[in-house]
Amino acid sequence: MASIYKNNNTWYISVNIGNKRKSKSLKTDDYKVARALKPHIESQLIAELTGISKTNERLTFRELAKRFLKAEDGWAPSTYDLKKHIYSRHAAGYPLPTNPNTRAIHISHINACWNWGFANNLVEKANTIKGDTKGEFRVRTYTNDELKLMFAEITDESFNAFVRFTYYTGARSGEIRCLSRENVLERSLVVKGKTGRRMVKLNAQAAKIIQDQDPLWSYRKDFVSHKFKQEVRKLGIKDARFHDLRRTFGLNLIKQGMSIYKVSKLLGHSSVRTTEQHYAPLLTVEIEDFDL
Repeated sequence: MASIYKNNNTWYISVNIGNKRKSKSLKTDDYKVARALKPHIESQLIAELTGISKTNERLTFRELAKRFLKAEDGWAPSTYDLKKHIYSRHAAGYPLPTNPNTRAIHISHINACWNWGFANNLVEKANTIKGDTKGEFRVRTYTNDELKLMFAEITDESFNAFVRFTYYTGARSGEIRCLSRENVLERSLVVKGKTGRRMVKLNAQAAKIIQDQDPLWSYRKDFVSHKFKQEVRKLGIKDARFHDLRRTFGLNLIKQGMSIYKVSKLLGHSSVRTTEQHYAPLLTVEIEDFDL
């Protein structure tokens, strides 16, 4: 009735009942893992083909959210608190926020909970919310004067170096906040990005910073965002987020004449289209030119 097979280095399961057939990726290239997953996924596919659900429970969203928060771990405390807040509001029947970005965040988290419940056979249907889960693209970049002010006035020397290094590389905070020396090559870094391991090129300024930095940074994500907001607030820089350093890096490369394809590669985007979506709105905004 059920069999597993490998396609493009990934194991799949296929179930046949009469003249009906369903297949599903097991999302692994390990045969032992695929064999272990087979009975559970097989029962799900049989239920889908026959219309007979083997779900023993019918959970409300409030109950489902409690299980989701308990079952999943590894979230930073701020992420956990955000999810808990969103789920509590949704379970209580509050409307979604009107701000496009906040609304998109709420929809994304709520849908993740429903999808988890459906995948684990805890609900008959994932009652996901249709709508934008991306929000509006942020267009904030830093001026030359703002960058100079940060570099000169952030008094914590190690964090100051981290801010400058982020700008000069365009790296994501998560790629460089916990580096080890073995990841540092002569003029590049090997980091774990959103799409897997990638190389981050180092210009002269970045190479000098990483050479002089001892020990290397070991920051939590929450620390980076909170510390940065605290520092720039003291300097009078408004509407500032740490990720804006990366956006400024990318935009200035484009304004200096680098092709969107090369910028996409340097930023580690999954595709050129991603780069275009993020930077097209910025190219209509008049900003100051400044050297890397």
